[in-house]
Amino acid sequence: MSSNLTVKALIFDVFGTLVDWRGSIAREARQALQPLGIDTDWPAFADAWRGEYQGAMEEVRSGRLPFSKLDRLHRRNLDIVLERLGFGAEVDEATRVKLNLAWHRLDAWPDVEAGLTALRRHYLLAPCSNGNISLMVDLARRNGWHWDAILGAELARDYKPKATVYLHACAALDLKREQVMMVAAHSSDLAAAAAAGLRTAHIARPDEAGPGHGEAAPTVAVDITASDLRDLASQL
Repeated sequence: MSSNLTVKALIFDVFGTLVDWRGSIAREARQALQPLGIDTDWPAFADAWRGEYQGAMEEVRSGRLPFSKLDRLHRRNLDIVLERLGFGAEVDEATRVKLNLAWHRLDAWPDVEAGLTALRRHYLLAPCSNGNISLMVDLARRNGWHWDAILGAELARDYKPKATVYLHACAALDLKREQVMMVAAHSSDLAAAAAAGLRTAHIARPDEAGPGHGEAAPTVAVDITASDLRDLASQL
């Protein structure tokens, strides 16, 4: 990264970068569905639910669906997965409502709280997630994060990696694009942010989607490559 670069704010991808969605969703699904007599491969259930994520958002990005908060898309995807796995008749509405909010109860990776605390001494911090605002609030309160703002899809009324999501974040902070750094564990997210004019930092999460199923290193050019958030704080 250029020595004369003045980054004033860091904005963060959340699912996978800051939280262990797979382990958390596997736990929440087991707790919700086992009492109904359902038993399955719980990490695979988490993978199946997450597997509907991009397709649902693409319906919005393409204009085929009006903008909907991610909670609504997650519920649509949950119903699809329950039917596909043959559990549809066994899972009542109250259980579906509670289970859908599992995404509000995800656990952070071990380095995140300390890393954000260190970074917040010098930078404005905000999520720039496809998750809706209430979801981001609940994750922050659960995991002890202190944001300066909550930005992302709900503010922009569209989903990453559309450029408008990153640009709305910069505008909300009254900062130039080059003063804002997108932090993510996904090269596609960082490539889109860079194309929109932001600086970028990659966080290694090699086991995000299971052992060995994540990005240990970026596949695109980035300004900073870090092993975790504490490493990012040290480099910055």
